[in-house]
Amino acid sequence: MIEQYQCEIEDTYAEAFRSLYAEFLITARDRKWLDHALHAATGHASSTIMCDCEAGLDRYVGPGGDESFQTPDGRPGAIVQLHVPRFRKDRVTALEKALLARVSQNVLTCPTARCFNNLETEEYYRLGRKLAYFGDGHEFLDDRYGRKMWVVPTMGGEFCIDRRFGYADGIMGGNLWFLGESEDAAIEAAERAAAAVEQTPGTITTFPGGVAASASKAGSKYPFLFASTYAEYCPTLKEKLGEKSCVPDGVNSIQEIIINGRSLEVVAEATYAAIEACHDTPGLVKISAGNYNGRLGKSFIYLDREKQAA
Repeated sequence: MIEQYQCEIEDTYAEAFRSLYAEFLITARDRKWLDHALHAATGHASSTIMCDCEAGLDRYVGPGGDESFQTPDGRPGAIVQLHVPRFRKDRVTALEKALLARVSQNVLTCPTARCFNNLETEEYYRLGRKLAYFGDGHEFLDDRYGRKMWVVPTMGGEFCIDRRFGYADGIMGGNLWFLGESEDAAIEAAERAAAAVEQTPGTITTFPGGVAASASKAGSKYPFLFASTYAEYCPTLKEKLGEKSCVPDGVNSIQEIIINGRSLEVVAEATYAAIEACHDTPGLVKISAGNYNGRLGKSFIYLDREKQAA
């Protein structure tokens, strides 16, 4: 147990793993249309188990957001990250496919939206050129907002997109578990934690509202599944499993947040910000994390900050 906090912080670690990620900026004329593009572009991207990628909002920038980050066109903006596991052999093409599909189908189609690269790297995707083919020969390169961009005529006006989008190594799978006396207590703690992650630049949460009620374990009794419910931590199975249950007495709900980001260091900082934000939640019994003894990933985030620094 780690001292100094109001609830128990288990002396354990979250088992994360390396990813390949892309980062881009969406802008729109106002927050309403920005959110429409953002929510569509990051939809169905909670877990790499059954999604093409894991995606989420890093932070809002420009007017109405983090104004220390000025958007190229001076409008409200949202920075988005997309991650795929680095252990995938097709990771480079898989990330490009997810990026192209999500920008073309959900940003290009959104009224007033524009799309800018936010990751300058030596390696990059020619995303703008590929998407610009939608212009059917009427697309053109032009100097816009201090950069050369593809301009695609649309019925709504014009869609502008950068030519190149970078990609780099990141981190997936940082996580925290919130063990509560009730569902309400566990959810409130998870909400506080997710909000703290949202305030940590360079990180995202991927599940609905940033919270997952269905933490999974690797493998299953069914041979066609490679992940399944973590039965040992399901409160309603405590009596059925008996000594095999890992649910502490008095715990009736366990909620989880997943944290992805640019680096192990920034994901660790988001982890500690999340703990600070929620440890005093009424009815919160314990904060823990999911790991598989190194079978899933080799990037560990210790809940004890001193151990992480060692």
